[in-house]
Amino acid sequence: MRKLIFPISLGFLCSSFSISPAVQALNRIDDAITASSLKNIRFSPVVADAATALYNSIKLEQLGLSKAAFDYAWKGYEYLLNNKSISRSNYLTICDFSQSSLKKRMYIIDIENNKLVTQTYVAHGRNSGGEYANRFSNKPESLQSSLGFYVTANTYIGKHGLSLKVNGMEPGINDKAMFRTIVIHGADYVSAGRAAAGGYMGRSWGCPAVPKEEANSIITTIKNGTCLFIYHPEKSYLTGSKILNG
Repeated sequence: MRKLIFPISLGFLCSSFSISPAVQALNRIDDAITASSLKNIRFSPVVADAATALYNSIKLEQLGLSKAAFDYAWKGYEYLLNNKSISRSNYLTICDFSQSSLKKRMYIIDIENNKLVTQTYVAHGRNSGGEYANRFSNKPESLQSSLGFYVTANTYIGKHGLSLKVNGMEPGINDKAMFRTIVIHGADYVSAGRAAAGGYMGRSWGCPAVPKEEANSIITTIKNGTCLFIYHPEKSYLTGSKILNG
Protein backbone atom coordinates (compact mmCIF):
# COMPACT_ATOMS: atom_id res chain seq x y z
CA MET A 1 0.00 0.00 0.00
CA ARG A 2 1.26 3.47 -0.79
CA LYS A 3 2.21 5.57 2.21
CA LEU A 4 1.40 9.26 1.88
CA ILE A 5 2.97 11.72 4.33
CA PHE A 6 1.68 15.28 4.40
CA PRO A 7 3.04 18.23 6.42
CA ILE A 8 0.67 20.48 8.32
CA SER A 9 -0.97 22.99 5.99
CA LEU A 10 0.19 26.58 6.39
CA GLY A 11 -3.00 27.90 4.83
CA PHE A 12 -3.47 29.55 1.49
CA LEU A 13 -4.45 32.82 -0.14
CA CYS A 14 -7.10 33.30 -2.79
CA SER A 15 -5.88 35.00 -5.94
CA SER A 16 -8.15 37.51 -7.66
CA PHE A 17 -8.26 39.26 -11.00
CA SER A 18 -10.72 41.37 -12.95
CA ILE A 19 -13.06 39.53 -15.28
CA SER A 20 -16.02 40.65 -17.33
CA PRO A 21 -19.64 40.32 -16.14
CA ALA A 22 -20.26 37.77 -18.90
CA VAL A 23 -17.42 35.57 -17.69
CA GLN A 24 -18.61 36.03 -14.09
CA ALA A 25 -22.05 34.80 -15.12
CA LEU A 26 -20.58 31.77 -16.86
CA ASN A 27 -18.49 31.03 -13.80
CA ARG A 28 -21.60 31.11 -11.60
CA ILE A 29 -23.29 28.61 -13.91
CA ASP A 30 -20.20 26.39 -13.90
CA ASP A 31 -20.01 26.59 -10.10
CA ALA A 32 -23.64 25.47 -9.84
CA ILE A 33 -23.04 22.55 -12.19
CA THR A 34 -19.88 21.59 -10.33
CA ALA A 35 -21.56 21.74 -6.91
CA SER A 36 -24.42 19.57 -8.15
CA SER A 37 -22.10 17.01 -9.78
CA LEU A 38 -19.79 16.82 -6.77
CA LYS A 39 -22.68 15.45 -4.72
CA ASN A 40 -22.44 12.24 -6.76
CA ILE A 41 -18.79 11.67 -5.89
CA ARG A 42 -18.14 9.55 -2.82
CA PHE A 43 -14.73 9.33 -1.16
CA SER A 44 -13.82 7.11 1.77
CA PRO A 45 -12.75 9.17 4.80
CA VAL A 46 -9.11 8.12 4.33
CA VAL A 47 -9.07 9.07 0.64
CA ALA A 48 -10.85 12.37 1.30
CA ASP A 49 -8.40 13.28 4.07
CA ALA A 50 -5.38 12.41 1.92
CA ALA A 51 -6.68 14.44 -1.01
CA THR A 52 -7.50 17.49 1.12
CA ALA A 53 -4.16 17.32 2.91
CA LEU A 54 -2.28 17.23 -0.38
CA TYR A 55 -4.34 20.06 -1.89
CA ASN A 56 -3.84 22.30 1.14
CA SER A 57 -0.20 21.51 1.82
CA ILE A 58 0.99 22.58 -1.64
CA LYS A 59 -1.45 25.53 -1.71
CA LEU A 60 -3.12 24.64 -4.99
CA GLU A 61 -6.00 27.06 -4.52
CA GLN A 62 -3.51 29.92 -4.22
CA LEU A 63 -2.02 28.69 -7.50
CA GLY A 64 -5.39 28.80 -9.29
CA LEU A 65 -6.54 25.18 -9.15
CA SER A 66 -10.03 24.84 -7.66
CA LYS A 67 -10.79 22.20 -5.03
CA ALA A 68 -13.51 20.82 -7.31
CA ALA A 69 -11.04 20.25 -10.16
CA PHE A 70 -8.57 18.60 -7.81
CA ASP A 71 -11.21 16.36 -6.22
CA TYR A 72 -12.32 15.11 -9.62
CA ALA A 73 -8.70 14.46 -10.58
CA TRP A 74 -8.04 12.57 -7.36
CA LYS A 75 -11.19 10.49 -7.78
CA GLY A 76 -10.08 9.36 -11.24
CA TYR A 77 -6.49 8.84 -10.16
CA GLU A 78 -7.61 6.48 -7.39
CA TYR A 79 -9.98 4.70 -9.79
CA LEU A 80 -7.26 4.09 -12.38
CA LEU A 81 -4.78 3.07 -9.69
CA ASN A 82 -7.20 0.55 -8.20
CA ASN A 83 -7.87 -0.85 -11.67
CA LYS A 84 -4.14 -1.19 -12.31
CA SER A 85 -4.33 1.15 -15.31
CA ILE A 86 -1.50 3.28 -13.93
CA SER A 87 1.98 1.78 -13.73
CA ARG A 88 3.62 4.90 -12.28
CA SER A 89 1.58 6.26 -9.39
CA ASN A 90 3.96 9.01 -8.30
CA TYR A 91 2.68 11.74 -10.64
CA LEU A 92 -0.73 13.27 -11.26
CA THR A 93 -1.06 15.86 -14.04
CA ILE A 94 -4.08 18.17 -14.21
CA CYS A 95 -4.92 20.51 -17.10
CA ASP A 96 -7.63 22.85 -15.85
CA PHE A 97 -9.43 24.08 -18.96
CA SER A 98 -11.92 26.06 -16.90
CA GLN A 99 -9.14 28.64 -16.58
CA SER A 100 -8.07 31.19 -19.17
CA SER A 101 -5.47 29.98 -21.65
CA LEU A 102 -3.37 32.93 -20.45
CA LYS A 103 -3.02 31.29 -17.03
CA LYS A 104 -0.58 28.58 -16.00
CA ARG A 105 -3.24 25.89 -15.90
CA MET A 106 -1.18 22.68 -16.16
CA TYR A 107 -0.18 21.25 -12.79
CA ILE A 108 2.18 18.28 -12.36
CA ILE A 109 1.98 16.97 -8.81
CA ASP A 110 4.59 14.69 -7.26
CA ILE A 111 2.38 12.68 -4.94
CA GLU A 112 5.15 10.65 -3.28
CA ASN A 113 7.11 13.75 -2.30
CA ASN A 114 4.07 15.95 -1.69
CA LYS A 115 5.02 18.83 -3.98
CA LEU A 116 4.14 20.61 -7.18
CA VAL A 117 6.95 20.04 -9.67
CA THR A 118 5.56 22.03 -12.60
CA GLN A 119 2.94 24.71 -13.21
CA THR A 120 2.85 26.01 -16.75
CA TYR A 121 0.81 27.05 -19.76
CA VAL A 122 -1.05 24.51 -21.89
CA ALA A 123 -3.00 24.99 -25.12
CA HIS A 124 -6.46 23.73 -25.97
CA GLY A 125 -7.78 22.82 -29.40
CA ARG A 126 -8.35 25.46 -32.07
CA ASN A 127 -12.06 24.71 -32.30
CA SER A 128 -12.52 24.45 -28.54
CA GLY A 129 -12.56 28.23 -28.06
CA GLY A 130 -10.45 31.38 -27.90
CA GLU A 131 -9.15 32.49 -24.52
CA TYR A 132 -11.46 30.01 -22.80
CA ALA A 133 -12.17 26.44 -23.89
CA ASN A 134 -15.89 25.67 -24.03
CA ARG A 135 -16.34 23.01 -26.74
CA PHE A 136 -14.94 19.50 -26.63
CA SER A 137 -15.00 16.49 -28.91
CA ASN A 138 -13.69 12.96 -29.34
CA LYS A 139 -14.16 13.11 -33.13
CA PRO A 140 -11.23 12.89 -35.55
CA GLU A 141 -10.45 16.14 -37.35
CA SER A 142 -12.62 18.14 -34.95
CA LEU A 143 -9.56 20.15 -33.84
CA GLN A 144 -11.10 20.16 -30.37
CA SER A 145 -9.74 19.02 -27.04
CA SER A 146 -11.17 15.96 -25.30
CA LEU A 147 -11.85 16.02 -21.57
CA GLY A 148 -11.29 13.27 -19.06
CA PHE A 149 -8.67 10.83 -17.87
CA TYR A 150 -5.67 9.60 -19.82
CA VAL A 151 -2.70 7.38 -19.09
CA THR A 152 0.58 8.50 -20.62
CA ALA A 153 2.33 6.11 -22.99
CA ASN A 154 5.62 6.11 -24.89
CA THR A 155 7.51 8.95 -26.53
CA TYR A 156 8.60 9.54 -30.11
CA ILE A 157 10.32 12.21 -32.16
CA GLY A 158 7.90 14.00 -34.49
CA LYS A 159 7.55 17.34 -36.24
CA HIS A 160 7.34 19.05 -32.84
CA GLY A 161 10.38 17.20 -31.47
CA LEU A 162 10.02 14.92 -28.47
CA SER A 163 6.31 14.07 -28.08
CA LEU A 164 4.31 11.93 -25.67
CA LYS A 165 1.43 9.67 -26.66
CA VAL A 166 -1.57 9.40 -24.32
CA ASN A 167 -4.26 6.74 -24.02
CA GLY A 168 -7.81 8.05 -23.48
CA MET A 169 -9.45 5.94 -20.77
CA GLU A 170 -13.07 7.05 -21.24
CA PRO A 171 -15.13 5.42 -24.03
CA GLY A 172 -17.00 7.95 -26.13
CA ILE A 173 -15.24 10.84 -24.42
CA ASN A 174 -11.53 10.57 -25.23
CA ASP A 175 -10.83 7.00 -26.33
CA LYS A 176 -9.95 8.09 -29.89
CA ALA A 177 -6.90 9.99 -28.63
CA MET A 178 -4.41 7.56 -30.15
CA PHE A 179 -6.25 7.50 -33.49
CA ARG A 180 -6.41 11.31 -33.49
CA THR A 181 -2.70 11.53 -32.59
CA ILE A 182 -3.46 13.57 -29.50
CA VAL A 183 -0.06 13.99 -27.84
CA ILE A 184 1.79 16.25 -25.45
CA HIS A 185 4.37 18.27 -27.37
CA GLY A 186 6.16 21.58 -27.27
CA ALA A 187 4.99 24.54 -29.37
CA ASP A 188 6.19 28.08 -30.06
CA TYR A 189 2.61 29.34 -29.80
CA VAL A 190 2.45 28.50 -26.07
CA SER A 191 4.66 30.85 -24.07
CA ALA A 192 4.89 33.43 -21.32
CA GLY A 193 5.39 36.09 -24.00
CA ARG A 194 2.05 35.32 -25.61
CA ALA A 195 0.37 35.33 -22.20
CA ALA A 196 1.82 38.75 -21.43
CA ALA A 197 0.61 40.10 -24.78
CA GLY A 198 -3.01 39.29 -23.85
CA GLY A 199 -5.77 38.07 -26.13
CA TYR A 200 -5.43 34.30 -25.99
CA MET A 201 -2.79 31.63 -26.23
CA GLY A 202 -2.07 29.92 -29.51
CA ARG A 203 -4.15 26.80 -30.03
CA SER A 204 -3.43 23.27 -31.19
CA TRP A 205 -5.30 20.73 -33.28
CA GLY A 206 -6.54 19.15 -30.06
CA CYS A 207 -3.24 18.38 -28.34
CA PRO A 208 -2.35 19.68 -24.85
CA ALA A 209 0.68 21.55 -26.22
CA VAL A 210 3.11 23.10 -23.73
CA PRO A 211 5.90 25.71 -23.93
CA LYS A 212 8.63 24.45 -26.23
CA GLU A 213 11.43 25.08 -23.74
CA GLU A 214 9.66 23.03 -21.06
CA ALA A 215 8.40 20.16 -23.20
CA ASN A 216 11.32 17.75 -22.81
CA SER A 217 11.34 18.06 -19.03
CA ILE A 218 7.55 17.64 -18.77
CA ILE A 219 7.46 14.65 -21.10
CA THR A 220 10.39 12.91 -19.41
CA THR A 221 8.77 13.38 -16.01
CA ILE A 222 5.30 11.99 -16.78
CA LYS A 223 5.87 9.47 -19.60
CA ASN A 224 5.17 5.73 -19.43
CA GLY A 225 2.10 5.19 -17.27
CA THR A 226 1.12 8.27 -15.23
CA CYS A 227 -2.33 9.80 -14.85
CA LEU A 228 -3.35 12.87 -16.87
CA PHE A 229 -6.68 14.64 -16.31
CA ILE A 230 -8.09 17.34 -18.59
CA TYR A 231 -10.82 19.16 -16.66
CA HIS A 232 -13.70 21.46 -17.45
CA PRO A 233 -17.01 21.70 -15.51
CA GLU A 234 -19.00 20.70 -18.58
CA LYS A 235 -22.23 19.07 -17.42
CA SER A 236 -22.31 16.33 -20.05
CA TYR A 237 -18.82 15.19 -19.06
CA LEU A 238 -19.29 15.40 -15.30
CA THR A 239 -22.52 13.41 -15.45
CA GLY A 240 -21.44 11.05 -18.24
CA SER A 241 -17.99 9.98 -17.04
CA LYS A 242 -18.10 6.41 -15.76
CA ILE A 243 -14.84 7.01 -13.94
CA LEU A 244 -16.22 9.94 -11.95
CA ASN A 245 -19.59 8.32 -11.35
CA GLY A 246 -18.49 4.72 -10.91
